[in-house]
Amino acid sequence: MNEENESICLNRSLAELDLFRNLDDIDVTADGSPILRFLICLIYSVVCAAGLVGNLLVLFFIRIRKERRKSKVNFCVLNLAVTDLQFVLTLPFWAVDNALDFSWPFGDAMCKIILSVTVMNMYASVFFLTAMSVTRYWSVASSLKNRTVHKSCSAKWMCAIIWILATLATAPTSIFSTVSNVTGEKLCLLRFPGGQYWLAVYHIQKIIVGFVLPMSIVSISYMMLLRIIRNRSMKTSNPKRRSKVTKSITIVVLSFFICWMPNHAITLWSVLVKLNAANWDQAYYIVHTYVFPLTVCLAHTNSCLNPIIYCLMRKEFRDKLRRLIHRG
Repeated sequence: MNEENESICLNRSLAELDLFRNLDDIDVTADGSPILRFLICLIYSVVCAAGLVGNLLVLFFIRIRKERRKSKVNFCVLNLAVTDLQFVLTLPFWAVDNALDFSWPFGDAMCKIILSVTVMNMYASVFFLTAMSVTRYWSVASSLKNRTVHKSCSAKWMCAIIWILATLATAPTSIFSTVSNVTGEKLCLLRFPGGQYWLAVYHIQKIIVGFVLPMSIVSISYMMLLRIIRNRSMKTSNPKRRSKVTKSITIVVLSFFICWMPNHAITLWSVLVKLNAANWDQAYYIVHTYVFPLTVCLAHTNSCLNPIIYCLMRKEFRDKLRRLIHRG
């Protein structure tokens, strides 16, 4: 009896594998188990609640009109909080989508809006994190120079450029996102007229622009910053300061890498499959069905972690939070 059940499950999996092998012109996740869908909905709910509280606290502490003028980093933190706040507001839609086994109930217009907002804020969040790393390095490096340094672009211009770049990077999503009827179910997904080739190009852009380049810039900026602080600490005999900054930077880089790397790694595997550089086999099907949705959840938690990392790790924000709690 057990062998018969295993045979039935195997035949069903192979049939589903053949089905999804033919769907090479769209981006679709195979059906997961009800337990997995429930787990994803639960994670989305927790991330949404934590992200709302965390990012609203950031907006409250920065107070938009006062704190943002004190430094370029604070202005970036403000925009990052707005970005992550917009992002977590899309999570209830994706939770419902997962609960209904990826059947999109909100119509074509909302599919295009929600998918575009999700992708745009993913790019914007990563770009702001990158800009903050470069800004931190540049501000420290400039303060140590005796000669007059050239004035860098204003925080408003920098943030405006980031929003423009995020919008341009999201253009393919806005154009090609649609509700498609797949095996009798209405799915919110991307559908390119050129088939799997352009879908692979889309994912390559996402990997390079949304992860590889930002991760490289963040790592290089913070490594250069650590070198400056190390040299300065040796001259001033202040190893405590160096240790504190090193710990902060390590947490920033590791959280960014850990949250996004698994998702982009599986996406890269998907690109290789679409370009026929790797086989679409049972292992890929299992990973794409059961592991990939969890990596998406992990990536989404980055929007919850950002306010904790960039604000609660800073003493002035922790003091404000204590005063707020004691006042309550």
